[in-house]
Amino acid sequence: MSDTKDQGIRQFNVGYDDDGIRLDRWFKRHLPDTSFTTVAKWARTGQLRVDGSRATPGDRIKAGQTLRVPPPEPEIKDEAGVPVPRPQRERVALSEDQIAFAREMVIHKDLQALVLNKPPGLATQGGTKTTEHVDGLLDALQYDAEGRPKLVHRLDKDTSGALLVARTSRAAAFFAKAFSGRTARKVYWALIVDVPSIEDGVIDLPIAKQPGTGGEKMHVDEENGQAARTRYRVIERAGNRCAWVELQPFTGRTHQLRVHMAAIGHPIVGDGKYGGAAAFLTGGISRKMHLHSRRLRVDHPDGGSIDETAGLPTHFAESLATLGFDEAKGDAMPFEEPKKGPPPKAVLKQRAKAHAKSMRKEHRGERRRRGSKD
Repeated sequence: MSDTKDQGIRQFNVGYDDDGIRLDRWFKRHLPDTSFTTVAKWARTGQLRVDGSRATPGDRIKAGQTLRVPPPEPEIKDEAGVPVPRPQRERVALSEDQIAFAREMVIHKDLQALVLNKPPGLATQGGTKTTEHVDGLLDALQYDAEGRPKLVHRLDKDTSGALLVARTSRAAAFFAKAFSGRTARKVYWALIVDVPSIEDGVIDLPIAKQPGTGGEKMHVDEENGQAARTRYRVIERAGNRCAWVELQPFTGRTHQLRVHMAAIGHPIVGDGKYGGAAAFLTGGISRKMHLHSRRLRVDHPDGGSIDETAGLPTHFAESLATLGFDEAKGDAMPFEEPKKGPPPKAVLKQRAKAHAKSMRKEHRGERRRRGSKD
């Protein structure tokens, strides 16, 4: 985050670690003295802008955008003219169970960084109606450091696995640059429906917010979407029913892996949001989402690198066993750079359009069924 000032007006550049968060959450993180009431007033009067356009507290922001923020409200002074400090929000003390839970997630610890193995169902950050999240547990992971640990990237609530946390401001800036510059490497494992005809390819389809969803859902948008690239490799297959794949995101768009796999007709198992009813398998396979951040490799600010592997959650491990997959085969995949030749774009576009059409039909059917009950 960087800022400039012009006659009291402040401008901030959204950093990679804030990509996708709500605007009110950004204020809570970077300008905690600014109350929600003040932010709402600025939005209502048109003083709060994102890339020049009016913004609301609930808007989600993207890395690289510019925030235009009015000057701070004047200090409140007492009768003697002495500034009265604004009340500070007290942090909620963590229970012993919460502290133990947070520390059980740690799979790597050094002076600059922590790597956590985040369980599925735990959000990375708070939001509307989200009170349990990694960010709220970071006080338990301060240990002997001077400051509170800082998140530098995110995982979706239902995605499990390796999550990097910086222990110092210097490390946070270093890691944020690594993620924004795409030098950090992440490998995900996923179970997907059916088996791709191309077993090793790159999906290159732009992604944008889906209109009418309040920014909570993304979709492929060839005209207005942001560039998004994902490499996938099939590790094993269970007939034509299901495949176990390795995924590597080369961009960091919201829900990128989920949108891309659904768009080519192979939604991630358990991802009803993007795959609909077709994303759920029978035969004892869990209905939870099967997407796991398996491995994280990033340069270390003190030299060398961090390279950590996160163990699978129970439901994912059980599904692999049920389908007859050998976990060791996934770890044996070479950690190599992607091939240059992506699958033909025409094929991917055709699959994406077909998937979008089927999802629209499914949603129309749901609305009709709801209407028939009224």
